[in-house]
Amino acid sequence: MTLDSIDAAALRRIVVTFCDALADHREVINNLNVYPVPDGDTGTNMSLTLRSVVEELDGSGDDLASVCGGIAHGSLMGARGNSGVILSQILRGFSGVVAQQAVIDAQLLAEGLSAAARGAYEAVGNPVEGTILTVIRESSEAATDAAAHGADLRGVLEAARTEAAASLERTPTLLAVLADAGVVDAGGAGFLLLYDAALHVVDDRALPEAPATPPAAPHHRQPHSAARGEGGASIADLRYEVMFLLDAPDQQIAGFKDAWARVGDSIVVVGGSGIYNCHIHCDDIGAAIECGIEVGRPHNIRVTDLLDELAGLAERDWVAAALDGDTTHGDTTRGDTTRGDTTRGDTPHSDTTHSGSGAAAASTAVVAVGVGSGVVALLKSMGVGAVVAGGQSLNPSTAELLAAVESVAAPEAVILPNNKNVIAVARQVQQQTSRAVQVVATTSVTEALAALMAYDPHAPASVNAAAMTEAFDGVVSGEVTRAVREAPSEAGPIIAGDWLGIGPEGISAVGSSMLAAATGLLAAIVEEDHELLTVIAGEDADNYTTATIESWVTRNHADVAVEVHHGGQPLYAYCFGLE
Repeated sequence: MTLDSIDAAALRRIVVTFCDALADHREVINNLNVYPVPDGDTGTNMSLTLRSVVEELDGSGDDLASVCGGIAHGSLMGARGNSGVILSQILRGFSGVVAQQAVIDAQLLAEGLSAAARGAYEAVGNPVEGTILTVIRESSEAATDAAAHGADLRGVLEAARTEAAASLERTPTLLAVLADAGVVDAGGAGFLLLYDAALHVVDDRALPEAPATPPAAPHHRQPHSAARGEGGASIADLRYEVMFLLDAPDQQIAGFKDAWARVGDSIVVVGGSGIYNCHIHCDDIGAAIECGIEVGRPHNIRVTDLLDELAGLAERDWVAAALDGDTTHGDTTRGDTTRGDTTRGDTPHSDTTHSGSGAAAASTAVVAVGVGSGVVALLKSMGVGAVVAGGQSLNPSTAELLAAVESVAAPEAVILPNNKNVIAVARQVQQQTSRAVQVVATTSVTEALAALMAYDPHAPASVNAAAMTEAFDGVVSGEVTRAVREAPSEAGPIIAGDWLGIGPEGISAVGSSMLAAATGLLAAIVEEDHELLTVIAGEDADNYTTATIESWVTRNHADVAVEVHHGGQPLYAYCFGLE
């Protein structure tokens, strides 16, 4: 039966359906980005943003005002990434118009979509056409026109959906980076599913099915051609994505936006009534955060290194499944996963368990971030008291790290972030707990293993932090992963399916096999003074390649000992650490 209006229950169903559709299409949307490595980008961020909305709705009332309040608050607090923040503003703009009504009819729907478009544009510091902004604006204009000509609710939705699809197809004509990459805008593609979800609920239309596998990467991609305005520098050249919630007086936000405009680009600031969700791309993380400090209190800070964003894992529950059963294995040692005489599993801290009796007498516990059954077991065997699921593009929140710190029995704690993107978030924990917490700024698991060699559970956290920082200083890390699309690089042209060796300076090797990429990377980063190579083999690694890597090191660097562990981490076939 076709609905002639949308009540609170129908709106809730639309949001849940939209959330499910984004989850189903996540990889397809992610595949539209223009970088050559697998990452959790637009589809991930939009999906996780909607998941936060659905979770918020679980506690809302049955009237339209309560549902709209849940949508607005959930999207603001849960927004992730540029696309998630813009989607949040779209949902908030729409909810603000319809919340005080009993039901949403055709005219109110059009008014809500117009408000959503205005809010999205107002939130972006430098609006760029050919993005989700264009799709929401042009589709809202079509909805307004249809309502003005007397269309019913279904007719207004059909007009909006038809124009949104046409607008999405036109995005490459408006944004050169999309034309160069041969794709449409990812955010616009995700937003189109909102209209599909609405038509499914209103008119029982079938939802579009996601392809069984993401479409093959197109050719002639130019990943660094997105312009920052006419004649400006490339947005893609900006290194970091910084996001945080900002508690600040409303009257200070205009000045804050102006200050951010001098720091970076891709600026989105949404919210009101003293709390805002803020997003920027920049090169200076400190300057971006300091702008927030000048007007209020930034918190829930998330920093993503856009050049190193390699892991396309959208669903945090997928990671939980990968870790299932492993976080309690405190008695796991490294003896069966190592080769050579440099085994670290025999350290005196290998019996420490998560919140267990072994940690009760300790003065300081260690909380670490990691993913992969072997990685978790390895960290546990080195004395880590709690492992928080996370990695590239799966950065844990401050709340998750705080919960881990509070769960360990020791009165003090050291956090090992094991990722550049997690360091700033980890430091926020220090302000949220009465426990003494130190952050040792490790950016990889291999750095963490070196740091843990200096861990003393009976020493204060401050003493441990100093010793552990010194212990991992000088460790050189590298990773091997697979390209998902074509791109140029300093190591040569990349085509989809190539294996990439990524070192401290970026992509150092490109090969048709993981062995070629691994040995090419090692040839670039191993130096004469290195003595130990730690190899953490991921779920894509195989015994032959691992053995051949060891043989290569022995032939070419006879003085370097090799220590191999099975990590089981996704996407990274190998993680290397040189000491």
